[in-house]
Amino acid sequence: MTPSELLQREAHLESRAQAAQTAAAAAYGRLLGLAETRDSGQIRTVVQFLASTYNSTAFPYDLYDLRTVDIEISDDMLTCLDALRWAKRDLHGLVDNGAERVEAVIADWGLKWPEC
Repeated sequence: MTPSELLQREAHLESRAQAAQTAAAAAYGRLLGLAETRDSGQIRTVVQFLASTYNSTAFPYDLYDLRTVDIEISDDMLTCLDALRWAKRDLHGLVDNGAERVEAVIADWGLKWPEC
């Protein structure tokens, strides 16, 4: 590749990363809103997903569970996963007070942090 082609590719990838982050901010906000305001079996799956995006070591997530939620919810989860691969920012950092909100949802839904 020529230097010009490399610069174009870099700009293209940066544009994709930015678009993924923007879409994920909206999707993560919707998922977090569901976890904060709803109470159903599939919302528990949303909470487990949010917890995993916050700390995957403490809260592993089985990707098979994407099949157990409504299409709109799983679309938002996949949008978040797309943003994660670009590694530009933690997902909880894309929404206002994200860390505090995720920690509150984890506590509200009774997910347990592992013992050290």
